[in-house]
Amino acid sequence: MFFRREPVKNLTFDDYMKAARAAGFRVESAGGKTRIERKGVACFAEDGGKDLDGRTVPRFTVRAGLVIGTEIGTLTDGGYQKFFVTPSGKKAPALAENLMAIHNFQEDLREALGMTSLYNEALGTVSNKYLYDRVEGRDKGTHNKPWQVTA
Repeated sequence: MFFRREPVKNLTFDDYMKAARAAGFRVESAGGKTRIERKGVACFAEDGGKDLDGRTVPRFTVRAGLVIGTEIGTLTDGGYQKFFVTPSGKKAPALAENLMAIHNFQEDLREALGMTSLYNEALGTVSNKYLYDRVEGRDKGTHNKPWQVTA
């Protein structure tokens, strides 16, 4: 007896967004990208083209972050504390419930879209930026050493 595999259906970007809506996410078009939001957490996605298997996949242009006003605050690790920083410069401290909400948002969205959940990201929330060194301008140009006198 022969067994036949069911042909793989190639989903479009719109199919992925319909799946996100069905899972309880609010999906709206915003300036050529698509904003996906739920319970104060949002991200931006767009059509990512084809993957190695030839399937259409969504690509996240702005990772999930806390909604502050109308902007999405990106998770920034300051070394001593995590913050949400918006593109306009607004800052808010990251609380444990915010980090759990972002983690749940990402995992639920990946499950709704049928995407692979990576082990290191499934362990907890991953920061988008890391600013461990608090010395401003350290990476810009050459600087005198603290013991050198500037003229």
